[in-house]
Amino acid sequence: MPSDSVHIPLTRRVIRERMISLWRSEYLFRSGQREYEETFRGSMDRFIEIAERLQECRRALDVGTGLGILPVFLKALGHEVEAVDFTAPSSLLREKAIPFVRCHAEVDRLPFDDGTFDAVTCCQCLEHFTHSPLFAVREFHRVLRPGGCVEVDVPNAVCFRNRWRMLRGKHITWDFEKHYLHTEPVLYQGRSFFPDRHNREFTLEEVKTLLRAAGFRGISAWHLRSRRYRTGWEKLRNIGTALRDSVPSLRKTIIAFGQN
Repeated sequence: MPSDSVHIPLTRRVIRERMISLWRSEYLFRSGQREYEETFRGSMDRFIEIAERLQECRRALDVGTGLGILPVFLKALGHEVEAVDFTAPSSLLREKAIPFVRCHAEVDRLPFDDGTFDAVTCCQCLEHFTHSPLFAVREFHRVLRPGGCVEVDVPNAVCFRNRWRMLRGKHITWDFEKHYLHTEPVLYQGRSFFPDRHNREFTLEEVKTLLRAAGFRGISAWHLRSRRYRTGWEKLRNIGTALRDSVPSLRKTIIAFGQN
């Protein structure tokens, strides 16, 4: 990783406290925004893991940024952050003046020079790709500086939720009629895409294989221990999550880091 540090390394606990403080102060998003709230509560552990590991990465790019909570959080921690997505920038990104470029990362070259960034993050995005994610991940490699860090996280195809659904005769993917049977493709450059669904979830070894094929080294990947952020009596519901997370392969998320 680059030697220029953003700040004195923060502990995981401090990062967590800072994120909760930013949420309570409505810096991350205003109260009453249900989609933002759901994303924040379900993603906190992932975002903290990313923030902890990217502390030495001054300039970061978030690909498939969606609502933009992660780049806004990283900016609050002192990073220079830019964002890319196929859809228009969210109101949060515009409000926080996060530089944004509209780009279809599945097939378009990222609109940046080689070696521009210290880190590239891609959260819960690759599972929405209709075609192979290799082109995009090679682009992550290209825009990273030597020694730069890539982060990707994806749903775990063999998590407890998926295994339990299959045992009950249900599929692991999204609603069949809405997202597969009747959905119309998004046409782009003469090709069809289906971004509004999970087209393929991943196993741990598949994520490692993808990063290696894209040219990354020093790959570290694992089933992330994560739980939904809850308050008050709702915390009791985390007991079930803790039991599930006690078996790593049953956890819902795979996270991986690699070096350029």
